[in-house]
Formats: sequence, C-alpha cells, structure tokens
Amino acid sequence: MIQSMTGFGKHVIQLPSKKITVELKSLNSKSLDLNARMPSAYREKELDLRKIIASSLVRGKVDFGLYVEFTGDETSAEVNEAAIRNYMKQFGSIADGDDLRLLEMALRMPDAMKTEREDIDEEEYKAIQLALKEALTEINIFRSEEGNVLEKDFLDRIANLKVLLEKVTEMDPERQADVRARLEKAVADLKTDVDANRFEQELIYYLEKYDITEEKVRLNNHLEYFGTTLRSDDSNGKKLGFISQEIGREINTIGSKANYAPMQQLVVQMKDELEKIKEQMLNVL
Repeated sequence: MIQSMTGFGKHVIQLPSKKITVELKSLNSKSLDLNARMPSAYREKELDLRKIIASSLVRGKVDFGLYVEFTGDETSAEVNEAAIRNYMKQFGSIADGDDLRLLEMALRMPDAMKTEREDIDEEEYKAIQLALKEALTEINIFRSEEGNVLEKDFLDRIANLKVLLEKVTEMDPERQADVRARLEKAVADLKTDVDANRFEQELIYYLEKYDITEEKVRLNNHLEYFGTTLRSDDSNGKKLGFISQEIGREINTIGSKANYAPMQQLVVQMKDELEKIKEQMLNVL
C-alpha cells in the first residue's frame, strides 16, 4: 500500500499547569526536510524529537510545532525591576510624564520581563513524547488515506495504458502493410527498373528496423511490474518513479519507430496518461 507525503496530525495534552499542543504537517519532498518550532526551554530535547519523527515519516517536507500554554498560576516570567526603572529614568530625562505613563512605555521595551530557565520535568517530557506519537499516528492515517486515492488513480492510468497498448498491437500489422505500400509506391514513382530480390531484402531490413515487438513486450512487463510494486507492503515512491521512467522510454521508442500517424496518435495518448502518473508520483512516499 502506498502512502502520500501530504498529511496533518495534531494532539493536545493537559498538564496541571500547562496545555501542550503538538502539530505535524507534511508535503512532498525528495528527502526528509524537517522544520521544528518550539519554545527555547525545550530545545535540549529537539534532537530526540527529530529522531522520533524521522523514524516514522521517513520522507517529506515536515513542519513540527510544539506549543506550550501556561494555564495555572505557575509562571517562570518575572518583572525585571532594574531594567524598567532604568527605562523610566531615561524616558523621564527626555520628556515630561507621570510615572504611570513612563511605566507603560518601559514595559514595552526589551528585557522588561525576565524568564527563569527551568529544566523540563521528566514526566512532562514523557507526556510530550506520547503526544508526538499520537500526532504521528494521525498524520500516518492521513497519509494512508491520501495514498489510497493515489493508488486508485494510478491503477486507472495503468489500465488505460494497457488498453492503448492493445490498440497499438492490433494496429501493428496495418502499420507494417502501410509502410510497405508507401515504399513500393515510392519505388514505382521512380519509373526505373529495380532488382526484385534486392528490393525485397531492403524492404525486409527497413521493416525490421521499425519493428516494435520488443518495445511492446517490455512496455507490458513494465506496466505489470508497476502494478505489482504498487500493491506491495511498503510504499516506495522512488521505485515507482524509476519504473515510470522505463515506461516512458518504451513509449517514446514506439513513437519514434511508428512512422504511422494513427499509431502516433495512440502514443500521444499514452504519453498524456504517463505524464499524469508522473505528476502524482511526486507526492508518493
């Protein structure tokens, strides 16, 4: 089963004096590109949290947010009295004003509040880890649901390619007859005698040069392999991408060898289906 790289997961935990929210958002990327946002007091745990996320999400552009809201009476922030008095003194020396007005101005200045750094409580960190795992479960469910939609679309596209390949196969004898007729007409228009045996040899060589039997067989094998890989237990977008490239190579070769307008029209339709597969492939894990 394939997974999409698009997903969202969120989990909230309520501690005695804090509300902690963990959010995860992901989009497609060639590798794991993880951007973490969290309060500075929790930065010491960032590396551990990154490892947990990386082991679960593997690939994608991931935004991780850890938000902490104090809900109790406890707070680590205190008024920086010395800094505020200094600001008030400086403002008072510049312009007249009552103490309340000067205090309001001083409170807006940097360092008006000071925060005592606190070590993260072990129980609190365990709660954060639990919240992260719950958010990861949510985002992976989201990714799997998106993957189911992608899988259905891929199977429809592959089925369309197989139908078009069947039409190419049915048309091939007609194409060869048309090519032979055009060559014979071209020789006849020269109004010159040609050696019949030599002409037949050259004609066979020419038709063999434009034979697409091998391309049809390889293309069918690639389409079957794509479907098998799609239904495997692991989501492997890179492998499916490589198979798509091989499918495209065979379609291009058939197009270059066709030398027959109706078959080239079928090739254009095949390219259109494959292009839609490649567009969606960018989002597969």
